[in-house]
Amino acid sequence: MFLIQRSLAVAALLTASLASAGECPVHYVDGRLPEIRNPKMTAATTELCYGVFGVMHSGITRTPLWSAEHLTAQNIDAAKTLSRENSFHPEARLPARARAELADYARSGYDRGHMAPNGDMPDRETQHESFTLANMVPQDSENNRHVWAGIEGVVRKLAQKEGDLYVITGPAFIGGNLQKVGNVLVPTHLYKLVYSPRQRAGAAFFIENRGDAQYEMLSVAQLEDKVGINLLPSLSPAQKQVMLRLPKVRQRKDGSKR
Repeated sequence: MFLIQRSLAVAALLTASLASAGECPVHYVDGRLPEIRNPKMTAATTELCYGVFGVMHSGITRTPLWSAEHLTAQNIDAAKTLSRENSFHPEARLPARARAELADYARSGYDRGHMAPNGDMPDRETQHESFTLANMVPQDSENNRHVWAGIEGVVRKLAQKEGDLYVITGPAFIGGNLQKVGNVLVPTHLYKLVYSPRQRAGAAFFIENRGDAQYEMLSVAQLEDKVGINLLPSLSPAQKQVMLRLPKVRQRKDGSKR
């Protein structure tokens, strides 16, 4: 009886540990899910797991709060062999009252901007998964197709150089003058946080959601202060101040990639 009780106790502890790590810890640094600091942001959140990325979806904004990837050189090499097949679709695992629909974006003037990029997906199944609207935000089309595409490209090159990276990408909703397309909240800013396990350092691209925007490079600590999320909870405050050297994205004065 003692052995059975002990086994049940160990199983309960393991279950609690996995729950605190989230349902798909493989996509996160040290298996630790980001921690939302702002109580208002925790409402109507749903964790969604996919083949090579994980999403924390908000039923309030009807966007991801973040999409997280363990980005490997092997997956990038495989992704290069795939042609792009657009398959935008609403997320069937989310209730209709909480999810984005294709109609929300129709004639909105905004792109359906990937957070975990299609270009990172190693096969047709994961490519299709990346086109879920749970992985999208309304993004300025010039921003999405030029400077943001450049940011995605240099991160892939860095992952090939490093062997692997952990990447967290998401929207920021800053200020009181927020807009919607249909039922979907439009982010004021976008970020892409990059962490190198080899160098044990991270940094982020941070940019306004407009076509002529110039990106900033922030430390992990600076980005967390802006977005109100403890994105890398396994790192100490001192580690979050150490800046990973990120590649530069060449920009014209209007903010677009050359």
